[in-house]
Order: sequence, then structure tokens, then C-alpha cells
Amino acid sequence: MVEHGWHKDAVIYTLDVKTFNDSNGDGWGDFQGLIEKLDYIEALGVTCLWLRPFYPSPLRDNGYDVADYYSVHDRMGTLADFRELTDRAHERGIRVLTDLVFNHTSTDHEWFQRAREDPDSKYHDYFLWTSHLDDAYQTANIFPDREDGVWSYDEVAGKHYFHQFYHHQPDLNVANPAVRDEIHDVMRFWLDQGADGFRIDAAHPMLLPKGHNGTTEDIELFKELKRVVTAAKDHAVLIAEADDQPEHLDYYFGDGEAFDLMFNFVLNAHMVYGVGVRDTWPLHRANEVLPDISGVGQWANFLRNHDEWNLLKLPHEALEHAREYFGPDDGSSWIFGRGHRLRLADLFDHDHDRIAMAHSLLFAYPGTPVILSGDEIGMGSDLWLDERESVRTPMQWDDTENGGFSTADREDCYNPPVVGKEYSFEHINVADQQADPDSLLSHIQRLVAARKRNPELSDGDLHLAESGHKDVLVHRVDAGDTAFIFAHNFADEYREPVLQWEVPDADTSRAVGDGGYHIEDGGVTFLLDPCDYVWLRGDKSDR
Repeated sequence: MVEHGWHKDAVIYTLDVKTFNDSNGDGWGDFQGLIEKLDYIEALGVTCLWLRPFYPSPLRDNGYDVADYYSVHDRMGTLADFRELTDRAHERGIRVLTDLVFNHTSTDHEWFQRAREDPDSKYHDYFLWTSHLDDAYQTANIFPDREDGVWSYDEVAGKHYFHQFYHHQPDLNVANPAVRDEIHDVMRFWLDQGADGFRIDAAHPMLLPKGHNGTTEDIELFKELKRVVTAAKDHAVLIAEADDQPEHLDYYFGDGEAFDLMFNFVLNAHMVYGVGVRDTWPLHRANEVLPDISGVGQWANFLRNHDEWNLLKLPHEALEHAREYFGPDDGSSWIFGRGHRLRLADLFDHDHDRIAMAHSLLFAYPGTPVILSGDEIGMGSDLWLDERESVRTPMQWDDTENGGFSTADREDCYNPPVVGKEYSFEHINVADQQADPDSLLSHIQRLVAARKRNPELSDGDLHLAESGHKDVLVHRVDAGDTAFIFAHNFADEYREPVLQWEVPDADTSRAVGDGGYHIEDGGVTFLLDPCDYVWLRGDKSDR
């Protein structure tokens, strides 16, 4: 029996099956290859896998252009392989979440093919059409430097269809009850195959105005999803990818009746920017603008995901500064007018101490932490690849051919491994770091273990302090009778902040981190080398 609410103190690890591990030498990762690496995932300490799309797809958008919701892409395996993965993961206490894309399909999907061929088919109303483009609703496309708008002409149908993403991804008409029934059936299917819940891609666009009349949906759409998954599997969870304005984010939880978790894009932009520029003001600002979601849901916090590092939630001046500060001089990493297609190691100049400190800060915040596969060893991007594929290169397991990902020729790999620079698999790989107690991987393992030892952190109350240094963040998390105090030095120099919060010496101990501290007269002084951090845990019961 899986405990209801398991997600609250989970540590999530996200990966793409087709770039994780290749078991049969064809250049594509597959489910059997992932199963072979469950020992590694278990040793890392994470308690949940989030798998990005593995369904049949023409792969014009990395699998987010789904052509069949009920199967596995044949290069990645079979349904039986997926079921074996979930069984093996569950034996280790690891939950499995899958990505579901219900805002749109691929134009290759049977629903769209039947819709365009027969205007009298029920499938025609699965999508959104107009025969009068001049009168139709218009809005900006999500990929403004790749698409001219949100309407594309289909010669077979003789009409324009609506798409907020690429032109090969027609939006589903989620207002249509028949479409909702299809969505619910898909979710029940994958729960029956062993999934423990879903990341719902593009949750925000699902509610935006769509179609000829710009029709909108409300939170009942997502409340229905939650009722369906709970009825099918009572411990199943839903995570929203909803990059909406901060003041609207609490809406997606539906007063506790819709999403369980939501990716925290606001904290992501501010945390990575602040750590990168050595200034804590972005963390203070994020704390001010984020809504209070206590009692209705929880944040899923992350440093990087598999898309661009989206900076739109920063103030305009900071966004423009980040555009120049973090990217190469030729501007090749900037995309969609909103972010960098770089990995965390690129953003932090290959500084493993800074990457480790950033993960410590991530894990020291209330919410559910999410790790992007490869970040735990400091993998970098390949800007020679198109668009966001730059951050989707194969996992680097060792220094052998293709980084141990595949025995295929390099050109036959789904994406080629990174070679020829400081981020190549000869220099950055799992095997080297597993043998080194001071490696980035070892630091991340210790942080994951510390987070699991202190599950109270997940839903505690966050309080930020004034440390006296703009480049040192000190904060506290109160959780019942336990108080955690954290100090993180963003600077490249030694810092010695003094905190006046009452700290009982006898009841306070180090949870993790090498930073020094001493307690005197109820306060604490931290002794922090560059990129140092320390977690303190104290008992408040006798205060």
C-alpha cells in the first residue's frame, strides 16, 4: 500500500528514456537500458522518476508531439518494458510519473488525420478550425521566433486549424466532452500500466482562449482530471506545468481539488539568477511575489529543466542583464525571446562548488525538489544542436565511446554525445565521480540523503533573514517543533554573517554542509568559505 501524499517529501529525478541508456546498441535509449540503471538511480537516493514522453511520435518536438497516447515508441521498447520498469522501480520504493500532453497532438495523430479528412467525423470537433481567418481570435504563438501565428491552413480540410505551439501540433478542443473522455481514458490506461501519476504538460495553455471565438476553460477541467486519477489509483498525483503569472498560480490547485504539485518557474528564474550573479535580492523578491499555497498544494522546485531557462518572471531589467551575463557573446544560446538554452553547468561556468551549493539551496526550500538527469554530474550543453536539443544530450556514464550511453556509431545516436570540450564525457561522467567522495555527484547524494532524513522540510514555513551581506542567503524553515536554519554563501570570497534569531546551542546540530558556525547568546555566526553552505536543525519544544 502506497501512502497517500507520498509526493510531499519525494525527491524527483527527471530523464528522457531515449537519451538515458541504450541496451541494444541502436543509438537510442530504451526502457531496458533504464532498468539496467535503476541501481544508479537508487544509489542517488531519489524516490520518484518523472519520464518525459516516450510515446509514438514523429519527434519534431522531442516527443511532445504525440501520435499515439496508448503505446511506446518502438525504438524505446514495449508496453511490457514499461510495466517491467514500474514493477522494478516500485520494488525499490521509487514512484514513476509520466508526461502527458493534452494541450495538443501531432498532426500525425489518427485523430487529426481523420478530422482533416472528414468534416462530419466526430474527430473534426476534437480540434479547432476556422473558415474565416480575418474574424478569428488571434494571439501570440508560444514560439514567436519560429511560428508566424496560431493559425495554419490545412489543404485537405480546406480550413485553418488553431495551434499555440508549433504548426505541427494542433490544439485539442478541451471544451469538447468527447475529448475530455478521451483524456480520462488515457490517464486510466497508464495508471493501469503502473504509473503513479502524471506531469500535465502545458497546463496554462490548456486554459487560455482557443479557437475561432477564443473560448476559455476554467479549473473544473483539472478538477475532473484529479477525480479521474484518484478514482483509479488513490495515491496518484498530478503535477502542473503552468508558467502563469505569480498572482494566478494558486488557481491551479483548485482549493486542493486539482493539481497536487506545480513547477515553480518563479523561484527557478530567481534562484538560478541570484546564485549566478552572487546576489540574494532575487530570492527575497520571489518570496514576496509567490502566493501562499499552504493547505491546497505544494511547489515542485527545480534549478533547470529540459527546455530553455525561462527568465520571463524576472523584472525586465534583470531579464536583460541575464541575457547578456549568462550567454556566449554571439547570442547563440538565447531563444524564443525569453531564455537561454544552456544547462546549469554552463550558467555557472563549470563551477561544481557553485552547482552543489545551488542544489543545497534548492533542497533547503519547502516543496518537492526536482533534479534534471545529468545535472548531478555537471553535464553541459551542445549549442550546435537545434533549439532546445542543446540541453538534451545523452547521459554520460563513463569515458568510453559515446560516454557509455550506446555502442552505436556517434552519428546514429538520437542526439550525439558532447565531445571536444570541458563538458565532454572524457571529462564529465558518472564513473569518475562515483569513485570520488569530493565529486559533485557525491555532494548531491549527500544532499538527497539529508533531505530524506528531514522530511519536515517539505511543508514547513519559510522565513528569510537579513544576513548583512547581499551575497549570503540565510533562511529558516519552521516545521512543528523543529526549526531549520540554512546559510548559503553565493560569493567567491569568505563571508561571516551573524544571525540574531534565537538558536539554542544544546539542541542544534549540523544536518549537512561544510560551512562553519558557532552559537553565542542565542545567536549564530556562520563561517563560510566561497560557495559554502550549512544546514542546522534545532528542537523548539523547550523554548
